[in-house]
Amino acid sequence: MGMTMAEKILAAHAGVELVKPGQFVEVNVDVVLANDITAPIAIREFERIGVEEVFDRDRVIMVPDHFTPNKDIQSAEQCRVLRDFARRQNLTHYFEVGRMGIEHVLLPEQGLVLPGDVIVGADSHTCTYGALGAFATGMGSTDIAVAMATGKVWMKVPETIKLVYHGQLQEGVGGKDLILYTIGLIGVDGARYQALEFSGEAVDALSMAGRFTMANMAIEAGAKAGLFAFDEKTQAYVESRARRPYTVYESDTPPLSPPTLGGMKGGRYAQVIEMDVSELEPQVAFPHLPSNVRPLSQVGEVKIDQAVIGSCTNGRLEDLQVAAQVLRGRKVHPRVRCIVIPGTQAVYLEAVRQGLVETFVEAGAVVSTPTCGPCLGGHMGVLAAGERCVSTTNRNFVGRMGHPESEVYLASPAVAAASAVLGRIGGPAELEIKD
Repeated sequence: MGMTMAEKILAAHAGVELVKPGQFVEVNVDVVLANDITAPIAIREFERIGVEEVFDRDRVIMVPDHFTPNKDIQSAEQCRVLRDFARRQNLTHYFEVGRMGIEHVLLPEQGLVLPGDVIVGADSHTCTYGALGAFATGMGSTDIAVAMATGKVWMKVPETIKLVYHGQLQEGVGGKDLILYTIGLIGVDGARYQALEFSGEAVDALSMAGRFTMANMAIEAGAKAGLFAFDEKTQAYVESRARRPYTVYESDTPPLSPPTLGGMKGGRYAQVIEMDVSELEPQVAFPHLPSNVRPLSQVGEVKIDQAVIGSCTNGRLEDLQVAAQVLRGRKVHPRVRCIVIPGTQAVYLEAVRQGLVETFVEAGAVVSTPTCGPCLGGHMGVLAAGERCVSTTNRNFVGRMGHPESEVYLASPAVAAASAVLGRIGGPAELEIKD
């Protein structure tokens, strides 16, 4: 009997030949991750367990990225807990301010997460690493404490939904649009405790940045993980970064049926959903759910006060290049605050070298040090009552970016940059007409 990619990875890490959806297994983990919000709780529970050392100081990674550089006394105290623990445990991978980045951009960049890994993190967007063909998932801080102590976690093996994207994407449409469209199609609970497997010629053509964006937002559909098959692009990305050996796993699947909109049973998959995305427009998620999606042509007149370009979803160099291309030679609307946040120090430095930062500043945008910042309403762009923000982040729940009466609209870097110029939600095509 065949297995899906997710099942093969879990079986290998559980030391068994076969696993089935619904089965409970104890798996060995390759990487354990926590940040300045979740690690202090995990550290407290770790100390209650009574062990003196983490299972492997090379495999436990801590990144203070949410409220850093420290925005207030409370965040400073939180980060001190991480810093002190990392020093006591002599952790190999603790990333201090000035050397850090947004965790889900940083770890792949540093080659710390690899194909075939099982990665658990005390952050829901740990699923980002599925872009590499890894089983990566978020867990609560108490589970992370046990993983830090033992190198093991228990899991229920998830079913897998296979998503097949047919066709060639139009210019200006990318990974963010595909994942928003998908979440709009299946809903925020459409893949609850299931793994999503992304496939088809449209995603095969995506860059690694686009794949990371899609895997990142698998959790917004309720998924346990979101995985891409290993291919030449994955190999090219990993080979220059990998610090240890890795194993590639592939799903065992029968041939798929012709393209259809909708779902069907297929092999070991709980469902196979096939979509023709050749006519897909840029997508925008309206408040207050990532599934409240509309194509750009149906957005209407939505004036904005702020645009945010960055986050673990869209803070990679390619995202900044797209935004800079839109903003080059133009000015941010006088009513709009445009905030650009590189995902890591390396991304920031390359953005400087390529002149992207100069483009942003000349356009009237502000460029931040790497941080999660406004994504969770932390700092660097908190919204007041009644304000609207178009953002490349991943969530737009009530109060997510500030006041409960503010609104967040999710979009791609191209749409966010164009909207910053227009003063309302719109796309780059409108700027070309205007010019």
